[in-house]
Amino acid sequence: MIEAVLVMNTQGKPRLTKFYHHHMTAEKQQEMIREIYGVLCSRAENVSNFIEADAIFGPNTRLVYKHYATLYFVFVFDTTENELAMLDLIQVFVETLDKCFKNVCELDVVFNFGKIHTILDEIIFGGQVLETNCIEVMKSVDEIMKLERSSNTILLAPIVTSGRNSR
Repeated sequence: MIEAVLVMNTQGKPRLTKFYHHHMTAEKQQEMIREIYGVLCSRAENVSNFIEADAIFGPNTRLVYKHYATLYFVFVFDTTENELAMLDLIQVFVETLDKCFKNVCELDVVFNFGKIHTILDEIIFGGQVLETNCIEVMKSVDEIMKLERSSNTILLAPIVTSGRNSR
């Protein structure tokens, strides 16, 4: 089970946070994010991307991360998940973002918050992996975006009344 997905910049500022099955206060979430950042920024580049997360998330939890440019992509999961599969899932997420935004950067994550969450929800929902194929994820996201645009068009369409024009 995936416990959390985090994207944070190299200064520790969270850009995307999604906690699954953890009903905790915002303060506790912020504390966990600070602890994770503390661990990530103190690690050498030539060490494993896998970390035991028992001290942060409780027993039997692990953390895997990937550092791309100015962003850390972090997945927290329990011992029922395979570490290499989680690392691959980060890659799927990043590749999908790259396809969507043409070399995703921190500003894409900040200014396209809703779309980023839609992409993540197509890959992971409720802590379970739904899709690992970038092309299938993009098809679903494109369909959702089309539906959103069409519903916005309908909502923004002028209301036509029959009869006289009032002045």
